[in-house]
Amino acid sequence: MAAAAQVAEVNALHKARPLPDTCMRIGFDAKRVFTNFTGLGNYSRFVVGALSRHYPQNEYALYSPKEPVHPEARELITRPNIRVAMPSSRVKAMQLGSWWRSVSLGKVAGKDGVQLLHGLSNELPFGKSGSIKKVVTIHDLLFIRYPQLYNLIDIGIYKQKFRWACKEADRVIAVSKQTARDLVEFLHVPEDKIDVVYQGCHPAFREEYDSFVLERITSKYNLPPDFILNVGTIEKRKNALLIVKALAALKNKVTIPLVIVGRATDYKNEIVDYAKKHDLMDQIYFRHDVSFEDLPKVYQLSKMFVYPSLFEGFGIPILEALCSKVPVISSKGSCFAEAGGPNSIYVNPTNAEELAEAILRVINNPTMNTKMLIDGVAHSMKFEEEQIAQDLMAVYVKAMQS
Repeated sequence: MAAAAQVAEVNALHKARPLPDTCMRIGFDAKRVFTNFTGLGNYSRFVVGALSRHYPQNEYALYSPKEPVHPEARELITRPNIRVAMPSSRVKAMQLGSWWRSVSLGKVAGKDGVQLLHGLSNELPFGKSGSIKKVVTIHDLLFIRYPQLYNLIDIGIYKQKFRWACKEADRVIAVSKQTARDLVEFLHVPEDKIDVVYQGCHPAFREEYDSFVLERITSKYNLPPDFILNVGTIEKRKNALLIVKALAALKNKVTIPLVIVGRATDYKNEIVDYAKKHDLMDQIYFRHDVSFEDLPKVYQLSKMFVYPSLFEGFGIPILEALCSKVPVISSKGSCFAEAGGPNSIYVNPTNAEELAEAILRVINNPTMNTKMLIDGVAHSMKFEEEQIAQDLMAVYVKAMQS
């Protein structure tokens, strides 16, 4: 069934209806729920799914200028408390879908009886929103911390959008304490307006896969045995070159392959050049085509997860590794300890020797390795879906009472 037809059929089954006084009608800027396959999309689907499951008495309206294409979004819209709203055919014909989302959404949601509108990805509509209460999630302020990674036009647009959203919102959600501190420092958002609500992890990363499934994934992606895993866009900020430098430092002590999963940028060329220069290419495996469905299995096949990123808003791959029962080595500073907990290992993200020593410790110390797995899983329970749903609902209650 075509996406538009599926939306129409589902909405016909549960049209907007009067709700009991104890229930809420909550709207979401849901563009990324339907069309984004990476971080912001995963976050958006997690939030909507968690609230729908743990607060089923509410009604959730998903506003999107585009039709659902993500398979997990298709599953969401079949739930009885979720409905989808898209622009009229006239708006689409005039190619004003972006205007509908960025300017008119508050007014549209108000007419639908929505009481609270949540911008899931750093934005709120610029147009009038009437008496609707508003919440926005801010994921990071990397464009301010690392302006050299962005062009000037994008920086100007982001600053305008973020400042407007934080000003208009009744409550601002930060995905980490680090992001909360950045909001106060760089955008001067009042501290008492910010709530820290962590990101959650897809339940697929907690599943345990049998050896047959793991062998199939090993064959499918031609993975080596006992490898170090790194996941994320292959860009300078993610700092995967540091892992290759650590492997060079370990060359006379241990040989272990490195699998890098993620979309490539020009930064990949730096990694390849260094690996060739130090005769390490036979240890480096780039995998740009790992599906989200297969990613949890790749984590579980790895010996350890190494994430020497320079800065993140939260660092969801760290949590994915902990849920997959994989030891984590990450960076000192930023938000990494929030995601990784007290028993992961943290190193200076500019010191290859320190990272090499940490890798060697994980390889040579099975007792420590086991403790890291157990404590990592325990820490990851802080990010369970039910807890995050409760935290989000607490923010909504604050917003409604503001």
